[in-house]
Amino acid sequence: MDSRLRQYLFGLVFFGFGVYEFMKDDPLEASVYLTAGLAFISNNLVSEPRLYAYKKALVAITWALIIAASIIFLYVLQFKFL
Repeated sequence: MDSRLRQYLFGLVFFGFGVYEFMKDDPLEASVYLTAGLAFISNNLVSEPRLYAYKKALVAITWALIIAASIIFLYVLQFKFL
C-alpha cells in the first residue's frame, strides 16, 4: 500500500469515528476525532504535486488543525475523564 494512501485512510478512519461519536451524542469527543482526521488529510494534501501553489496555505491550515485538535483533546481529558 502506498504511504500517501495510508495517510488518507488513517485520516478517513479518524473522521469516520468522529462522525460515529457525533451520532452517539458526544459532540465534544467527536470534535477531537474530526479535527484530527482533517489534520491528517490536509497534511497529506501538502505533498500533492498539483497543489504546490497552495503549499504555504495548506501547511498553515494543517498546523492550525493539529493545534486545535490538541487543545480540544486536553479539554476533553480535563473535563470528561478526570
